[in-house]
Amino acid sequence: MIDFLDALLDPLRSGLGRRALGEVALLGALGGGLSFWVTSYRLSYAAESLAHGLLPGAVVAALVGVPVAAGAGAGVLLAALLVAAAARDERIGVEAATAVAVSGLLGLGALLALAPASPQRLEELLFGDPLSVTGADLALAGAAVVAAGAALTALHRPLAAVAFDREGARAAGLQPALVSAALLALVAVSLAVAVRGLGNLLALAVLVGPAVAVRGHVRTPAGAVIGGAVVAVVAGLAGVALSFALSVATGAS
Repeated sequence: MIDFLDALLDPLRSGLGRRALGEVALLGALGGGLSFWVTSYRLSYAAESLAHGLLPGAVVAALVGVPVAAGAGAGVLLAALLVAAAARDERIGVEAATAVAVSGLLGLGALLALAPASPQRLEELLFGDPLSVTGADLALAGAAVVAAGAALTALHRPLAAVAFDREGARAAGLQPALVSAALLALVAVSLAVAVRGLGNLLALAVLVGPAVAVRGHVRTPAGAVIGGAVVAVVAGLAGVALSFALSVATGAS
């Protein structure tokens, strides 16, 4: 038991481990802080769509040697454009257009990532690898946390008003569509930043899971935001520690 507990501290003894802990803590704070609003606005499917849509761009970025976050951002933009173009046909509708577009992009991204000609370990874009993050990745994640925190603080009242009384918010002069768009933009940024450390699939989990975990245990939106961030950070740190102690993949943990 003592050896196992000592092994939990292994990440602190190496630069790789410390960077991994820092990355998952920052990304946990970012995604966990957004998770309450994602679920309150019923944006879980939209977040999943964006997560799948960014994969091809992230893979291409890794193949050509440009920052993965830049490619992920381009992938999100492509997904949005495809959905918007398909949804213009009223016979298709937004939901069907979204399903077709993101399913196709996810399949394309998976084929690119797993193709024999792709560089080794490119499949980590699906599941992430916190041990591969660099100082630049940490700086980007830190900047995203600061920016998202400032945005959520500034938008807290409009977000709460629209989430709980959309018609009342409109009567008060707010524009629910713009508030929702601002939230979705924050979700897109968080996904693009998180894809390297957490991967395409786990980045989505951080945007949804923490809110579910704290539901019923908090009484205010601010408490839910903070609680979601705490849950995500603690879970991420515990996952990294357990991966070292049990000698399993850090990304999947």
